[in-house]
Amino acid sequence: MLCFLWFLLCFCGCRCAPNIVLIIADDLGWNDVGFHGSNQIPTPNIDALFSSGLSLHNYYVAPICTPSRAALMTGKYPIHTGMQHGVLYGIEPRGLPLNEKLLPQYLKELGYRNHLVGKWHLGSYKKAYLPLSRGFDTHLGFWTGKIDMYDHTTQEAGQWGFDFRRGYSVAHDLFGKYVTDVYTEEAVRIISEHNKSEPLFLMVGHSAVHTGNPYEPIRAPEDLTANFTWITDPQRKKFAAMLTKMDESVGKVVQSLHTHGLLQNSIILFSTDNGGAAAGFNLNAASNYPLKGVKNTLWEGGVRGAAALWSPLLEKVPRVASQKMYIADWMPTLLSAAGANMSLSGIDGIDQWKALSSDLKSERTTVLHNIDDEFGSASITVDQWKLHKGTNYNGAWDYWYGPTGRVGVYDVKEVLNSFAGKAFAQLGMMPSEEIILELRNASTVTCKKLDPILCEPLKAPCLFNIEEDACEVRNLANEEPEILQKLLDELEKINRTAVPPNNQPLDQRGDPKYWGRTYTNFGDFQRPQFVC
Repeated sequence: MLCFLWFLLCFCGCRCAPNIVLIIADDLGWNDVGFHGSNQIPTPNIDALFSSGLSLHNYYVAPICTPSRAALMTGKYPIHTGMQHGVLYGIEPRGLPLNEKLLPQYLKELGYRNHLVGKWHLGSYKKAYLPLSRGFDTHLGFWTGKIDMYDHTTQEAGQWGFDFRRGYSVAHDLFGKYVTDVYTEEAVRIISEHNKSEPLFLMVGHSAVHTGNPYEPIRAPEDLTANFTWITDPQRKKFAAMLTKMDESVGKVVQSLHTHGLLQNSIILFSTDNGGAAAGFNLNAASNYPLKGVKNTLWEGGVRGAAALWSPLLEKVPRVASQKMYIADWMPTLLSAAGANMSLSGIDGIDQWKALSSDLKSERTTVLHNIDDEFGSASITVDQWKLHKGTNYNGAWDYWYGPTGRVGVYDVKEVLNSFAGKAFAQLGMMPSEEIILELRNASTVTCKKLDPILCEPLKAPCLFNIEEDACEVRNLANEEPEILQKLLDELEKINRTAVPPNNQPLDQRGDPKYWGRTYTNFGDFQRPQFVC
């Protein structure tokens, strides 16, 4: 009788607040999911999300992880929080400004129980900047930007130390355990022990597919790596195994939600934080094919994100969603889906829940990809037009990188038989093989055969019709001078609202060698503790 009453409340009247599960991949490339056309690395559980929910085809993220996560948590462009330049370092005395109210803090006011598993990377030099001070009830994971997948250490900016925490305590007991498995087990535990009288907010910030330390940047179980006999590049082979473990994790989280009766009232968002680190960038082996550029560039390969949204609460699914969307939109969108009745003034994010659910026109017409005066680069998209002004790395990564992954066959049965596919099927939400293949084809970007026109953004701004030329090969700056000027004016207008980057000089007091070889919240202490 209690279950029946719960069903009536949730589905026949005042809907219960939905559970929200955010799964954030780190440095995943556009072409690293099978649903975007690659046959090289099977991602059946991730593809099940794409094929039974919404494949977000025009979804944009920031070009690198700290700014992207800041936008996700605040609903603001990074230029409005001072987080627009580069990443946070473990010994850098700064964080996401404390005057910013974050998504989990809003959700807590709605009665949510909030958990973070995995990566934070929004400040750790003082407790006030850490997850448990910013709306999360629990955290198991790491504070800095990357870790080794087995020993959970990070080497950055000349320092090296352990970085894995259970709350504020150092989780030495997990040393040597493959970190994706740690995240999976923790997420499944949280789901299994969750009190269903409260809505759940679970954020899983994966380490995969980011590289770890330079002496062995890509790590995955050797037996799994050996299975990818058709991949000849040894780094891409290990990348494939690392991605496979993350895909398995996605499936087990979905399966656990279903097993414990939470899936039918859940929203699941899967998103990369930025474009892939391809062709050896950051010693990695991702693929953004056929898009141009890599992580930390403003080309489509750096800012067009692989993402899917799944929920029984969405009205028109499955489909390829063409709505233009930016990662800052998730805060107002998810709060809207949660039934929040609150004013969110001063943010850049747009509530897209109705547009996504009912396939309505998006209110977003403009996406600021970033303005970084330190790098001398900026990019903005307005309607179908995209402007590039300057570029990063002196143009060294302004090209197109594979692998294409088009050799071989896509096994749609793997999607249907995956953990996630089976769970969705039991809710009657998995489409047929034919529809999955149709949706996959619609989600695959194909470069049109256009006569190229050279773009040299270090010499002059470039302009692209991104709807016709997603691969950014035809610079129309000279052909469309009025549109070029319009975008330059819009960029300047937005830039006048920017706050300066809040990057700080590295503080050697935070060197892990002073803290038992562990990254810590050194700013809360007067002096480092020298440990032999």
